[in-house]
Amino acid sequence: MKHALIAAVLSLAATPTFAQLPAPLKSDVTTRVNGMYPWLDTIYKDLHAHPEIAFQEVRTAGKLAAEMRKLGFEVTEKVGKTGIVAVLKNGAGPTVLVRTEMDGLPMEEKTGLPYASRAKAVSNGSESFVTHSCGHDIHMSSWLGAARTLVEMKAKWKGTLVFIAQPAEEIVSGAKAMLDDGLFKRFPKPDYAFALHSWPLAHGTVGFNNGPVSSNSDSIEIVFKGRGGHGSAPDKSLDPITIAARFVVDVQTVVSREKDPKEFGVVTIGAINGGTVGNIIPDSVQVRGTIRSYSPDVRAKLLEGVRRVANASAAMAGAPAPDVQLVSGGAAIVNSEALVSKTEAVFKDAFGAANAQRMPAMTASEDFSLFVNEGIPSMFFFTGVYDPKAVLDAEREGGKPIAFNHSPFYAPVPEPSIKTAAQAMSLAVLNVLGR
Repeated sequence: MKHALIAAVLSLAATPTFAQLPAPLKSDVTTRVNGMYPWLDTIYKDLHAHPEIAFQEVRTAGKLAAEMRKLGFEVTEKVGKTGIVAVLKNGAGPTVLVRTEMDGLPMEEKTGLPYASRAKAVSNGSESFVTHSCGHDIHMSSWLGAARTLVEMKAKWKGTLVFIAQPAEEIVSGAKAMLDDGLFKRFPKPDYAFALHSWPLAHGTVGFNNGPVSSNSDSIEIVFKGRGGHGSAPDKSLDPITIAARFVVDVQTVVSREKDPKEFGVVTIGAINGGTVGNIIPDSVQVRGTIRSYSPDVRAKLLEGVRRVANASAAMAGAPAPDVQLVSGGAAIVNSEALVSKTEAVFKDAFGAANAQRMPAMTASEDFSLFVNEGIPSMFFFTGVYDPKAVLDAEREGGKPIAFNHSPFYAPVPEPSIKTAAQAMSLAVLNVLGR
């Protein structure tokens, strides 16, 4: 009994404590965000109309850096190529990191909005349209909104803010670039870290969860080798297309028959490239895809299974062993249980229990996990961007679907989506700062 009591006391001592936010603070945040919204709306529409792809976010970074300097932050540019770090010290207290992403996607926007992007950039050697179809413009606007709110409320908190604008999230490379450039050596290492992501939920809502909230990501690059020949004489050749086809079908048994059915895991083949015309059997075929999972064990099983099935598919045809490259991408973001629990209470109080709810992890990947895996208690949460009526209609059978992230039709409703995101981030940060 004595040992159990000591263990309980030690456990309590090791658990971070957070003071619940007083009602005037919550009201103050709402009032300030509402008051600054015209500024945020102007910034959002400018960022939306001028997106830039990974590691090319020069204009975007310059705009964010200028705004943060106006707010009084000490700003360092070109961290991790195009990233920025903005630091504001306000007495003794916790250090809190808030991250936004800056990059858009190489695709054409088809929303028809008056501020729609017509920007172009060179991506993978060819020119492409660029758009913010993942909501990073929403994230940047709310990031600025939270920064300004916290600056205006400096008299009510103590600590250090580290606001970072990360490049190249879409290619899961920006976080690593910033860390490799000395992010936590050149700047204060945070005690807590927060990031948010827009999601096709009703605006005015906030979603979150403990544990994994995104997936591990690994890419598949396989070249199946054969022997070219005439399409009318397949016996005189070694057809890599049939080998690739066998692999694409058989690899799904790794997911359906080898993985625990209760655990999440996906193997998707997104591209098959080989051949030129219908009557020529090519020498080789390239297969590209993605692997997603939450747990390390499932991740390892899927990686091993993909490699094994690729080799077996070639062996069955008597072909040379394929070139198999399984490239590690982002790791799953794992939220801090203690931080989520305390932030959840604040969100429910601010937005109402119906509008602040736990939600399943997303199957997409995010490199915010690299910051989390530096040993920083963190929380990654979601904010809604669509009219509630449209969301309800989409959930009904036969209802009109709403565009998901990465769709050319993804069109967040700026107000109140940006307001909610800025308020939520401000409240989350205030809840862990000293007062």
